[in-house]
Amino acid sequence: MTKYQGGCLCGAVRYRTEAEPINERVCHCRICQKAIGAAFNARLLFRIDDVTIEGPVATINSTPDLQRGFCPVCGTTMFSRRDARGILGVTSGSLDDPSLFKPDMHFWTASKQSWVMLDDGLPQYEGAPPA
Repeated sequence: MTKYQGGCLCGAVRYRTEAEPINERVCHCRICQKAIGAAFNARLLFRIDDVTIEGPVATINSTPDLQRGFCPVCGTTMFSRRDARGILGVTSGSLDDPSLFKPDMHFWTASKQSWVMLDDGLPQYEGAPPA
């Protein structure tokens, strides 16, 4: 089984899991763009209980049901969390080995930055992905 681990830029926050991701997706919505500070959020989704986090994590709600987690020391955004669904997204760029990220779709492409070209053959959804 693949071991996923990573952390923030300064090393104050570390996380790890032995679990396989529920999915691995790229979100192009404006909320993710603002929260991540980039054109999209490439993230791996896990069950909250499957991920161990060490170190201080600051949080902010980007929507009423979505909490973002970041390092209060260096500001690296690493997590998105929906407690009601028991899920935790981990940003692919915070992985120690980001090559482990294997996306399976793009969603909210209606908000995609015009210079981003999606030619990877993955499914694309203008809004939320199908359930």
